[in-house]
Amino acid sequence: MRPRMASALANCDMAAVIEGVRTARGWSQGDLARAIDYSQSWVSRVVNGQQSLTISQVHDLARRLDIPLHLLRFGGGPPQAGPAEKGVDTTRRRDFGRAVAASALLTATAVPATAAPSHAPAAGHRSVNETTASALRSITGGQRRMDATSPARHLLPSAVAHVHLSEQMLAQAHGTPFHSELSAAASEASGFAAWLHADQGDTGSARMHYRTAVVRARQAGIRLLDVYMLGSLSAFETDTAQDPRLGLGLVQEAEHLLGPSAHPTARAWLACVEALAHAGAGDGPAAVGAIGRAEREAARSANADPPWPWVFAFDEAKVAGYRALVGVRLSRPHDARRAFTEAFTPRAANVKQSAVLQVELASAHAEAGDEDEAFRLAREALTTGMRFGSERVIGRVRAFRRRYPGRRTRGAADLDEQLMSLVTGIAASG
Repeated sequence: MRPRMASALANCDMAAVIEGVRTARGWSQGDLARAIDYSQSWVSRVVNGQQSLTISQVHDLARRLDIPLHLLRFGGGPPQAGPAEKGVDTTRRRDFGRAVAASALLTATAVPATAAPSHAPAAGHRSVNETTASALRSITGGQRRMDATSPARHLLPSAVAHVHLSEQMLAQAHGTPFHSELSAAASEASGFAAWLHADQGDTGSARMHYRTAVVRARQAGIRLLDVYMLGSLSAFETDTAQDPRLGLGLVQEAEHLLGPSAHPTARAWLACVEALAHAGAGDGPAAVGAIGRAEREAARSANADPPWPWVFAFDEAKVAGYRALVGVRLSRPHDARRAFTEAFTPRAANVKQSAVLQVELASAHAEAGDEDEAFRLAREALTTGMRFGSERVIGRVRAFRRRYPGRRTRGAADLDEQLMSLVTGIAASG
């Protein structure tokens, strides 16, 4: 036992160290799983070297195995995993190994083979395990994909219920090695609920859920998720809440957190969000510079598969859409119209998002003096907004109509009739 354990410690072989504890105490793998309240499959993956351990997991296992925490040199509370943490650093792995060796050799008979520590919950009451976070995330992923073709009002009740479920699972994961993963799942769930609330025009609820999403992402210690939620909140404050200076502060914080060597998708998207904030604040040169950075990132060969938590690719067409929005915000209608021709694709991934772009394109046409095309696009977008019950789209069409200073053409009259039907419930005449 001692030579094998010494070799494991010398090589920082955590799997062998944990296996040494199991052998020293005369436990089967199932006994070990019950004692630490993990699944046997998880224990098997650890022992076979297929599952790496984070510092938080080492801390939790030591507590469950009654190894004195002061031997770990971690202090009184669980350590906070860094954003890019993949496993335990060498120094702490050696400290842990020494502690486990002492525990295995000195207390081999301290706990009966069939008994679990008194603080471990009974197996029948276990409610979270290594599959819980992935199950929750798969639900959110499915809801996000359905958003492309479904009204937000249909998805919102289940999305809010999913947030509550995620929060309940997160609370039950406190003190377990699954807490970080469940924090990430809860962040995604809140972020999607925020998006749906914003689509329905409920900015208060949207902001609340976005803030929760940011907090949970930071608890998870996952940098890209933190950046994604901060960027999403920035886009919301800039474009929906009409506070571009607040949005700019948020996106700059996200860019600082992201760093210079991140995936091109993340860098391109954040640069686009920044460009929109600069344009909203009236800073044309800064907005154009940010769009230029986004174009360079999107064109990089490494910008292939988007990294989680991005679901869809962020390509040149997406950047062109932001360039068009910047053109509208800066009252550059001809630049905006050229960009819109690149942004629209024959089969858009999200009909509602395409409708939002249509309203912006309508504004560009109106500023360029092409009133007929402007109102045709606005009417099409309003039809989509009404079909999906999207207050995001409908509100933008209303804002477009309020801003239009020109004469009341036939196209304007038709749009007015459509908007009136929303209030009266009487369908517009053909």
